[in-house]
Amino acid sequence: MPTKKKPQVTASPERRRELLGTAAEVFAEQGYNATTVRKIADHAGMLAGSLYYHFDSKESMLEEILRTFLDELWDGYDTVLDAGLGPRETLEALVTESFREIDRHRAAVAIYQKESKQLVAQERFAFLAESQRKFEKAWLATLERGVAGEVFRDDLDIRLTYRFVRDTVWVAASWYRPGGQHSPDEIARQYLSMVLDGIAVRG
Repeated sequence: MPTKKKPQVTASPERRRELLGTAAEVFAEQGYNATTVRKIADHAGMLAGSLYYHFDSKESMLEEILRTFLDELWDGYDTVLDAGLGPRETLEALVTESFREIDRHRAAVAIYQKESKQLVAQERFAFLAESQRKFEKAWLATLERGVAGEVFRDDLDIRLTYRFVRDTVWVAASWYRPGGQHSPDEIARQYLSMVLDGIAVRG
C-alpha cells in the first residue's frame, strides 16, 4: 500500500468535485474494497501519483464523498422538519428531498447503501451510524404524528412502514439516471401517489 502523502497541490473546487465524482462512480460500480487509487486515477485520466497530490488516500476520498452527500441531505431534511408542516406534508417533502438527493448524488447513495455496514466499523466512518439513527428518528416521528393525528391509518405497523418507505425510495439509486425521462420531483409525485393511497386515512 502506498505511503500516505500530504497534499502538495490545492485543486480548484471544480477539479476537486470532478475527481470526487469520478471516484464515487468507481466506488459505486466496483465496490470499496476492490477499488484502488490507481483505478480511480485511470478513470480520471491521470497517474496514481498525481492523484495523491489532491487526496492522501482512497479513504479520505470516500469520506468526503459520503460527508458531502449526508451534509446536503440533512440541510434539506432539517429545512423540512423545521417548517412546521403537518405529517402528510412532511412525509411528502422528505420523499421529494430524498429523490432530489438521489439526482445530485446517485453514486454516493449507492455507496452508502452497499458499504455502510462494513464502513461503520472504522472510526472515521462512525458518522454514518449517527446519521442513520437521526434518519430513523425523523421518519418514525413523522409517521407516528400522522397516526396520532388520524392522517395515517391507525393499524399501521410504524416501523415496518418506515422500512418500506425508506427502502423503496433509496433503491431508486440503482436505476435512476440524471437527465432521464422523469425529473426527481415527478418521480416523487408518482411515488407518493402510490404510497399515500395505501396509508392515508380514507374519507
